[in-house]
Amino acid sequence: MKPPLISLVTPVYNTPLDVLQDTIDSVLAQTFEDWELVLVDDFSPQGGVRDVLHRAAVKDSRIRVVERSSNGGIVQASNDAIAAATGEFIALLDHDDILSARALERMATEILDDSLVDYLYSDEDKVGPDRKHFDRFDKPDWSPERLRGQMYTGHLSVLRTALVRKVGGFRQEFEGSQDHDLVLRVTEQSRRIVHVPEVLYHWRVVPGSTAENIDNKPYAWDAGVRAVTAHLKRVGIRGHAVAGPVPGTYRIERTPELDRSVSVIIPTRGTAGEVWGQHRVFVVEAVRSLLATSSHRDLEIVVVYDASTPENVLTELTEIAGDRLTLAPFTGKFNFSRKCNEGFLAARGDVLFFLNDDVQAISDEIVGRMIAPLSEPEVGMTGAHLFFEDGAIQHAGHTHHMGQFSHAYLGAKRGDYGAFSSLLINREASGLTAACIAMPRDVFISVGGFSELFPGNFNDVDLCKKVGQAGFRMVWLSDVELYHFESRSRDPLVHSFEHKMIIDRWGGPQRDPYLA
Repeated sequence: MKPPLISLVTPVYNTPLDVLQDTIDSVLAQTFEDWELVLVDDFSPQGGVRDVLHRAAVKDSRIRVVERSSNGGIVQASNDAIAAATGEFIALLDHDDILSARALERMATEILDDSLVDYLYSDEDKVGPDRKHFDRFDKPDWSPERLRGQMYTGHLSVLRTALVRKVGGFRQEFEGSQDHDLVLRVTEQSRRIVHVPEVLYHWRVVPGSTAENIDNKPYAWDAGVRAVTAHLKRVGIRGHAVAGPVPGTYRIERTPELDRSVSVIIPTRGTAGEVWGQHRVFVVEAVRSLLATSSHRDLEIVVVYDASTPENVLTELTEIAGDRLTLAPFTGKFNFSRKCNEGFLAARGDVLFFLNDDVQAISDEIVGRMIAPLSEPEVGMTGAHLFFEDGAIQHAGHTHHMGQFSHAYLGAKRGDYGAFSSLLINREASGLTAACIAMPRDVFISVGGFSELFPGNFNDVDLCKKVGQAGFRMVWLSDVELYHFESRSRDPLVHSFEHKMIIDRWGGPQRDPYLA
């Protein structure tokens, strides 16, 4: 099969001459030869810019220069480059950045391996004036929810030319976030999306660049909000985007489906304890908290209780929840998985919301926020942002990596950004803790529910593995926050006979595709 021609499109404006030359040299150094570099000068007032471009074109016939007669901005210049491109694929290269020598070779290899691929992206890092590399970004595999919250695919982006032209190229009204807008539109129609997990692009830090300080382009944040909102409308998600906690991040405000039938399943023994110096019956306060923060109109509370549960606890639950309460007695040896499965058998809801009894809601509209992403048919599970009593993070998604299963950011402080803002945005994860998850009833049934081979630990890991294997996405929700009063000394993912069972069942994880 013939290698694809890749057209690098690079709008140029007043670039420092040595920086521009470095960019061009990084293309000339490619180990892959089937490329063209389309350089569009956007009427740079600095005279030396065009001299550098024309010298490069003389040096290598694969370099083509387009000269604009007026300054039109990055969108117009980029669209001029797309119009001039003759390659089957387009690679986006900024005028002040650097490609690794194997960048195009790696992309071409992936394209040759899969004729249906329409969009590819790589990992990246930054390079300072001293030529030292830093801020390596090992990106997740395709994560559509994260792309709504952050333009994470960024550099290096390689897109099928025909699809770029079909969706209309870059759009002027989204200047500043024009790449984000384009990639959202391209990925909505892509047949296959490939992440190449190697640093193939070096984002150069020069004075005034976004790489130096994202606040250098505040208008870009507003354009990004509009780009994501437009995307939500196109794909039929009811809601809109708002600016996130830091520039370049976005929160998705979905419209809650308050009439969807939801069953909250809470296994309990009616245990009591001390929290913040106050005595509480955990399940009672969990139900009280949930109902106080939800306006859901079709909500069932299924409490799966042991014979040892005090009668006064059941009475108080009835007083709080009224006719929304379903009591499901549980007998036999402790088995968390079986308790959850019996809760499912007693539940009537189209959506199942599994909740530990030792939680307390922080966010408003917990139920609505948890179930809203499930309106997307490919989302099989959602999970929440959980904190210990002292405010440290208990759960921000599971990571399945290097033979281990663990909680991402366990013990980090509330308010931490996480790597590349990963604690500030909703995103896909390899797994979610069963302490707080929601999933459609039909998905739960199709994967066989919780495996009762795991009575205490790893039952949620096993469930998530089955959900992922069935082709569903699992979405961790940064803005759905609860306290989880589980003891900090307890690690549910420690080595044990259940750990051996999960390894025997699924194998030891090597690389987490969504490593936070």
